[in-house]
Amino acid sequence: MAFTLYSLIQAAILCVNAVAVLHEERFLSKIGWGVDQSVGGFGDEPGIKVQLMNLVRSVRTVMRVPLIAVNSVCIVLLLLFG
Repeated sequence: MAFTLYSLIQAAILCVNAVAVLHEERFLSKIGWGVDQSVGGFGDEPGIKVQLMNLVRSVRTVMRVPLIAVNSVCIVLLLLFG
């Protein structure tokens, strides 16, 4: 497999898919990244763990519908062009 722009895009899509399928109750709470672990005080800077959890939640919320379309396009392209 050659190192092309399509390969980079496909790798990025796979990473976003991996983040999108993480289930909060089944997986994330077992490793300590659940909703109840991100309690902070007023005026405190959020730590890296809280920022990553917010990123995971936002990817799951915002990218759900666009990922379906992007995955469908990638599948069609792979079927047509190999």
